[in-house]
Amino acid sequence: MSEHTATVDWSRGDQSFTDGVYSRGHDWRFDGGAVVRGSSAPPVPGSDPAAVDPEEALVAAVSACHMLFFLAYAAKAGLTVDRYTDAAVASMGRDDRGKISITRVTLRPDIRWGGEAPPAEVLDDLHHRAHEACYLANSIRGEVVIEPV
Repeated sequence: MSEHTATVDWSRGDQSFTDGVYSRGHDWRFDGGAVVRGSSAPPVPGSDPAAVDPEEALVAAVSACHMLFFLAYAAKAGLTVDRYTDAAVASMGRDDRGKISITRVTLRPDIRWGGEAPPAEVLDDLHHRAHEACYLANSIRGEVVIEPV
């Protein structure tokens, strides 16, 4: 199997800390050199609204995982995808354990084809196979629903 790494780096600087008034901004560093600014969600004091919060990162990761498998299966089937856009949404709530969690991720892929779009049953099969293969969807407790546009 494989391992995947990320470094999360935060520092207090000259801010107070024990009073709870401190920046939630931090950096996510990845092995290829990418750095992403992270923060808590905007309602939390000290958040950076321009940064990515962990909830957004999770929904983006699930969406990207599904998309990458979908594209691979479409290519193997001889279908040309020109564009794939997903307006994915993660919904938070209490799960069956009573814990606040991401209870549902809804993927809403809008696919533009190079040529004629495949029949609905082929599209459904591609999404089903991508969902079954997506290790991130298989890793979370919340339901993952695909609602193609």
